Amino acid sequence: MFQESPHNPTRDGVLRAAEKVAEILPPTPILPVEVQGVRCWVKVESLQPIGAFKIRGAWNRLSALSMNERARGVIGVSSGNHAQGVAWAARKLGISACIVMPHDAPQMKLDATRAMGADVVTYQRPGEDRDAISQALCQDSGAVLVHAYADPWVIEGQGSAGIEITDQLGREPSSIVVCCAGGGLTAGLALACPSSKIIPVEPEGWDDVTRSLKAGEILPVETDPPPTACDALQALSTAPINWTVLKKRASPGIAVSDAEVRNAQRFAFANLKLVLEPGGAAALAAALAGKVHLDENTVIMLTGGNVDPAKFAAVINSAD
Repeated sequence: MFQESPHNPTRDGVLRAAEKVAEILPPTPILPVEVQGVRCWVKVESLQPIGAFKIRGAWNRLSALSMNERARGVIGVSSGNHAQGVAWAARKLGISACIVMPHDAPQMKLDATRAMGADVVTYQRPGEDRDAISQALCQDSGAVLVHAYADPWVIEGQGSAGIEITDQLGREPSSIVVCCAGGGLTAGLALACPSSKIIPVEPEGWDDVTRSLKAGEILPVETDPPPTACDALQALSTAPINWTVLKKRASPGIAVSDAEVRNAQRFAFANLKLVLEPGGAAALAAALAGKVHLDENTVIMLTGGNVDPAKFAAVINSAD
């Protein structure tokens, strides 16, 4: 269940969010890379202070709260990266934060969230409804819900990455290949770069946005989806507020396998000297697998680098 908001995300809102983000964070790098013989670009959001793009939406949302709302505290819902973004922003603004996180979230994400001062409430995944849990906590405490993707200020904040890309390239990209879970970043980029083709990428079996775009209506993840290494990309469905943007702007999506994701992690480490978590490498995986058309104005989003060191070492030292 998603809460309705009187505020709809807009490009003007994205531009305002970009100004707010620029006041506290330097732009993340945009680097040239050759993929399938084409020289294109990667936007390195894994180098944010929390290791993921989620800091953008969290900062835009929390900094927009009234003093009364700040006093009530916030509750976030996240598998780990949004959790850290909310915790980071809350600490900087002096706001109490509680994050609802899956019991099987990577330990480093749980630890990092707690280290920034947020309380953590875990739930069973699959089995329990994280949105119902978070809404119950909000009702009990009076705290403000900061949803990971179904929030207009979060969407606009994530879109600030698109404004940076345009400034760095000197033009809007021809296309943006982007990992997608609930669609907060995907919708934000669509608003930020209205002339760019937006290509969402999801893990196999978790490609509800891809299926929704083909069907023309919101479809949830199918029953008993398969395990995936992409812990950050396991939203059960997009939300109406995201869908309003995506159905008009996003191209039919792409699904990638865990093997393709591992290949992307190895490629980024070997060629860009970057550490990417599985979900953060999904867009690159689609490009390397030849599943998306690339040109010299294509931008591939590298969205997160919060990966367990031992698991990452195992990926780097293996070959599929």
